[in-house]
Amino acid sequence: MLNYLAAALPPGVSPAARLLALQCALRMNTTMHVRLPQGIPRSLRLNGPGPWHELERARWLRIAPACSAGEVVAELLDITVLGQAPARPDRVQAADWALRAGSPAGAEATGSLLQLAVVYLAAHTDPETGSGLTELDQMTRACGTHPTELPDMLDRLAQTGLVRSWQACPDSGDLHWTCRWADPQAARLAVAR
Repeated sequence: MLNYLAAALPPGVSPAARLLALQCALRMNTTMHVRLPQGIPRSLRLNGPGPWHELERARWLRIAPACSAGEVVAELLDITVLGQAPARPDRVQAADWALRAGSPAGAEATGSLLQLAVVYLAAHTDPETGSGLTELDQMTRACGTHPTELPDMLDRLAQTGLVRSWQACPDSGDLHWTCRWADPQAARLAVAR
């Protein structure tokens, strides 16, 4: 879903809006509607309507006018999201996982960009070894950032203790990292599939 959003959202869409779009895409129903309780944006520290309006301006979703105080109802407008999504129970489980991965225990409030980077790294990390590999430009697009910001972002994650080490190879365009976490449950699920 992160790769889909990297392609579907315009480059200027903020990391906060991308975190929100991830939750919406994973929690949508078969008619491309989502009911997102206000607690989810709050837990991601996405205060205010800014990310919602940003996704509306990008023409990725439309907020329903009749929303209750406890939730936001929206319709996703990009039909290709249906081709990206596994079955609803799997998507809801992935949305809950992304919510937890974006707010790891022991990390102070890190901001939307670092939260999204943690979700991206966790999704691309071998759960048994804690190491991962991706292309630099792929992570840059998925996080909605500029390539020059990537080293600082990874250094900040290393300072928080979430990333043990990282190395960018400019010749190949690869990014290698090792995270301090390994998720045995995720490893069992990966083996079961």
